[in-house]
Amino acid sequence: MSPLLSESLAGLPPALIEVAEHDPLHDDGVQYADALRAAGVPVQLISYPSMPHGFLNFPRFARDAKPALAAVVKAQRKALR
Repeated sequence: MSPLLSESLAGLPPALIEVAEHDPLHDDGVQYADALRAAGVPVQLISYPSMPHGFLNFPRFARDAKPALAAVVKAQRKALR
């Protein structure tokens, strides 16, 4: 089930979408961000160049993992205020 197939994305909460350049799902993430924006949903899209799928799971080896995780924590804290 893909949220891209929904009839309407209006009314969804603000979203943080992180995409990795070498992830087979990269384009889906970008399309989802575009669809959310078109529906009036606030979106922060962050793209991580040269990163593979699952890079967040390897903070000791993937240079962008820690900043990406920090962005997730920041977005969650903001959402829970």
